[in-house]
Amino acid sequence: MKKWHSTRIPVWVAVACAVALPAILTGPALAQESDWREEYAFTLGVQAYIYGFPWVFLSQIRWQWVTQAPLDPEGGPYAPLNEFWHARRLSTAADRTGGSPNNDTLYSLAWIDLSKEPVILSVPALSGRYYTFEMSSMDSDNFAYVGTRATGTKAGNYAIVGPNWAGVLPPGVMELPHSRTPYALITGRTLVYGTDDVASVHAIQDQYKLTPLSYWGSADEQSAGRDVWAPYPTTDPLAAWKTMNRAMTENPPNVPGQESLVNSFATIGVGLGQDVAAMDDATKQGLERAALEGMAIMHGFNVAGGSGHKVNGWTYPPSTLGRAGQYDDFLTRAATQCWAGIVANDPQEAVYLNTTTDAEGIQLNGANSYVMRFPPNGLPDVGAFWSVSMYGMDHNFVDNPLDRYKLGSYPEGLMQFDPDGSLTLYVQYESPGVDRESNWLPAPDGDFYLVLRNYLPGTGILNQTWEPPSVVAVLRRPN
Repeated sequence: MKKWHSTRIPVWVAVACAVALPAILTGPALAQESDWREEYAFTLGVQAYIYGFPWVFLSQIRWQWVTQAPLDPEGGPYAPLNEFWHARRLSTAADRTGGSPNNDTLYSLAWIDLSKEPVILSVPALSGRYYTFEMSSMDSDNFAYVGTRATGTKAGNYAIVGPNWAGVLPPGVMELPHSRTPYALITGRTLVYGTDDVASVHAIQDQYKLTPLSYWGSADEQSAGRDVWAPYPTTDPLAAWKTMNRAMTENPPNVPGQESLVNSFATIGVGLGQDVAAMDDATKQGLERAALEGMAIMHGFNVAGGSGHKVNGWTYPPSTLGRAGQYDDFLTRAATQCWAGIVANDPQEAVYLNTTTDAEGIQLNGANSYVMRFPPNGLPDVGAFWSVSMYGMDHNFVDNPLDRYKLGSYPEGLMQFDPDGSLTLYVQYESPGVDRESNWLPAPDGDFYLVLRNYLPGTGILNQTWEPPSVVAVLRRPN
């Protein structure tokens, strides 16, 4: 195992501690040995849990998507390692798995094993249609992109490479920035212009290919690999820590400058090569408490909107989102980037704003009627597309008579502009009238929230100076 060096304690610190200790040890708050071990494991464990949460959560996601066939083949990702699962229909209210899915693109998802060799991603020429492949390590941070913005619209072959591989790639294969970990997740998105365009996207998806390097140029087909270990069962109070340790041993944290932090976790049995089961009972008790507290902190962070910039009731995500751990922003990485989204796009690729409240700071609810009014020439400045999507508080789309889950760039020609060039969206439970239904975003008869997606955002969105219109209540149901 790699050894990282720690800084020696200065003499003056040791002297100061020696002077202070007698007063502490003879005071009325003298604690038993087991107490300090539990409290130390608890306090350090909270930090360790937030740091290591992506390894726990993504291990669960990997096991689920690779080994657990869904009852509905269209209902969720399921594919062997190094192979794509393609969504063949846009997400609708019939999908109840949460996660705030989009209704703009079809997903192409894959878990890849880079422990022995690179895997080559092949894409066709896609002139005129937006697509992107986001690649993330087991820490949930992105490391590379292929797509309209990152690599252009020509056909190409791109080598996805693990942290320790060094070799020669075949001619015509471009090497991408390396993953920090041996396992990685690919999240592909291909824009759909409308329901009648889905079949065209299927034909494109069928041309996306993943090929391990040893199979490149060969007619042989790779065998379906589903050898993925299962996370520890939640009936074990130390399950999260055991899963974290195994996942970090398989996929070591690999970021310069974080070595001493990771080393400190080893003192409580957490991290690569560690065995939490071998720790004393007090430490185990502290870690059990730390896992619960870590989850509570993450939940509170998300409910409060995270650390993003708020404007007109909407919240911009922090600029670190997508690679938050590379900026030591571990709470954003754990709570918002990973737990809420599994992974998140870099801002240059997409910026998602969200709101749960109206212009007066009151929770959005279908009992009321709202409008969003974009001024003339005030639509989101994007290079690909934008959309406003409606979600119930269970993070799923809302069933409605129009089967409409978003309004935005596509389908083109749906929404009607006002005479002065502004665009008014009607956000409510009941129809705003036949003449306004083209601009109606149906709400549930209860609480909801909105997500404003901006793909290939312009400068104003990237630097967070563009102000989205407030969601204004025009009619409130009396209490």
